[in-house]
Amino acid sequence: MVKVCSLFSGSSGNCIFISSGNTSILVDAGVSGRRIEEALTQIGESIKSISAILITHEHNDHISGAGILSRRHKIPIYANSGTWAAMRPFLGKLHPDHIRVTEVCSRFTIGDIDIRPFPIPHDAACPVGYNFFIEDKKITIATDIGHVNDELIGWLEKSHMILLESNHDIEMLKTGRYPWPLKKRIMGDFGHLCNEHTGKVVAHLAQNGTKFFLLGHLSKENNYPELAYQTVCNALVERQIYPDKDVFLDVAYRDRVSRMICI
Repeated sequence: MVKVCSLFSGSSGNCIFISSGNTSILVDAGVSGRRIEEALTQIGESIKSISAILITHEHNDHISGAGILSRRHKIPIYANSGTWAAMRPFLGKLHPDHIRVTEVCSRFTIGDIDIRPFPIPHDAACPVGYNFFIEDKKITIATDIGHVNDELIGWLEKSHMILLESNHDIEMLKTGRYPWPLKKRIMGDFGHLCNEHTGKVVAHLAQNGTKFFLLGHLSKENNYPELAYQTVCNALVERQIYPDKDVFLDVAYRDRVSRMICI
């Protein structure tokens, strides 16, 4: 059985737990090591069982706890060379054995989990999402997405479960207190995905067989969990796909553990 749980998801920190039952990994470690350890305990897991930390990109809300966890628990960190170059000065001293360099679009294996990083459009050095292949299931993590194109859709399709960014409500962002340069960045092609666009992507993926959806990386200032959920729900219902009946749809919390998804 595959287990997926968002420990934290948002601009204040990201960390996702994925387990095959035999191998457990973290995607990003963007809050303190102590908070991640406590969150794992809440879901009945231990940091001692974590085989690797995979980094999507070098922004602080994805890496701030990675260095301390690697040093304290001897956990290897996996990232591509571009991300390593950008984040290395911020992680502190690491054991050479714990520095693992991956290649975008090239598969690698940790325990019994096959992993494929794929490119995403975001304003970072070499940002990626991840496909995880566990037995006959494909799990996908894809956040920090400026826009969606056919290539990205190809990486997302045929997933059994996906954690997809639903960062902001466009009207809340436009009328909110952020300065214009930051608003422009978020709305740009290398910023973040809004609820409406996420709804269209989720509806497309649901029509093509994906059954489990978790909406992540919600903005604290420009979104509400209920609003993100309802916007995506409306997009599904427009295509006569009904949450709780046809698909599973939930929202990952920004500052605490979300519901465990077992597939």
